[in-house]
Amino acid sequence: MLTPFGPGLRTADGPEVEVFGFRYPTRMALIRLSDGTLMAWSPVRLTPALRDAVEAFGPLARIVAPNALHHLSLGDWQAAFPAARLLAPPGLAAKRGDLRIDAQLGEAPDPAWAGEVDQVMIRTRITDEVVFFHRESATAIVTDLIQRVPAETLSGWRAVVARLDRMSGPEPQVPRKFRMAMTDRRAARAAVGRILDWPTQRLLIAHGAPVPVGGGAALRSAFGWLTG
Repeated sequence: MLTPFGPGLRTADGPEVEVFGFRYPTRMALIRLSDGTLMAWSPVRLTPALRDAVEAFGPLARIVAPNALHHLSLGDWQAAFPAARLLAPPGLAAKRGDLRIDAQLGEAPDPAWAGEVDQVMIRTRITDEVVFFHRESATAIVTDLIQRVPAETLSGWRAVVARLDRMSGPEPQVPRKFRMAMTDRRAARAAVGRILDWPTQRLLIAHGAPVPVGGGAALRSAFGWLTG
């Protein structure tokens, strides 16, 4: 159930999620911090097998929703791991009043992972997203801002829309809708600049195949439209 993606980092694929007929692959990450506890990024649907795999990897202490769009499985994870703290982005509390949100994500790393996991918030009209960087594995972790939806899962007009939106294709890209949603280009450029300063070797994205080698180059290519 868990796939190694570098030192202290594991991934797990979830079921496809359908939105307006578009089928998105899903993926989560588990980061083991230096104290042995786990941080779960963008949890996918929880199954008994996945729960067993998580418990075998380490005690889960943090559940992270990186943006307000990735929330469908949070309730199940919170019920299964009641001692874990849920950290959410701006806007999720109003959307999911049923969840116990323990802290809001911001520009500064949570004290639990400061020094091990860096983060940058990129604000858009669609959702504010926190992009993470796991230092030990040199992995940048992006949710919706960069996508690579497999073209073979799309057909008809949806395939055309996905191609025009840049959400599908051979390389990870920033979808056109998110480009247009970055209305404060100066702030977005500064935030992306901080991301590109990370010594990234691997790139992990929620919707599409990860990039195990050359992650820094993939980030620079994906954000080239913004940075020039």
